[in-house]
Amino acid sequence: MTGYIENPKTRGSGIICCIPQAERCPMECEECFFQSGRSYLEPLGKNLPNMPTLEEVGHRVVRVNDGGDSGIRFHQVIRDTKKYPLKFYNTSIPQVLDEFPAPVVLTVNPGERTDKHFYRVETEENLKKLMFVRARVNTWNGPLVDKIVEWYSAKKIPIVLTFMAYYKQPIPELYQRNYIYRIRTSNPYWAITTETWDLIMRLYAHNKWVHSCGKIEGEEGTTLCRFCGNCLREFYATMERMKGD
Repeated sequence: MTGYIENPKTRGSGIICCIPQAERCPMECEECFFQSGRSYLEPLGKNLPNMPTLEEVGHRVVRVNDGGDSGIRFHQVIRDTKKYPLKFYNTSIPQVLDEFPAPVVLTVNPGERTDKHFYRVETEENLKKLMFVRARVNTWNGPLVDKIVEWYSAKKIPIVLTFMAYYKQPIPELYQRNYIYRIRTSNPYWAITTETWDLIMRLYAHNKWVHSCGKIEGEEGTTLCRFCGNCLREFYATMERMKGD
């Protein structure tokens, strides 16, 4: 293992990332940047775990598992991140939500669920800890995204739309016009165009609970965290909600 390596996406944003686990994520979600062999932490065998010191963290909020899942090796993850005073966890495993000691981001349609199903969180205890839910979005799973938005808006939980970028998986021919081959943070992908992103976001323009991951997607925008602010805003809002626990 080498020294800490900063995620270029979160640089300068007030967020710093960590991954406590030492192995590739077993969830194997399609088109996850962490699974592609091209992430900023390759080779994983050399660079995991990737844990900043308290001095490196400084004033920043720690995002636990920018690659991987905080529900995997759960007790180790909680133990190894206990030292960070400000943190939130990423997971796609709703069964462990009530055990997290800090705010949680839940990906509700991970892996094979991307176009088909989503997790519905119902209990008040679990909803209280949700910073937001992350919906994986492409241009052919709109009906599912509508259901996600309807469900979590009714629960007063923010929904962050994360627009899928494709490297290995072919895009259906009917939807190829909605994507352009471009650099996204560090590597080239088939990623959504700004025009198509804008059309999708307009569908939810009057829903205060819906946000895009990244200020502007596509060739005219950026997904760098310093221009976004979703995580910091919702982290502190969730900390307020969790007061008294």
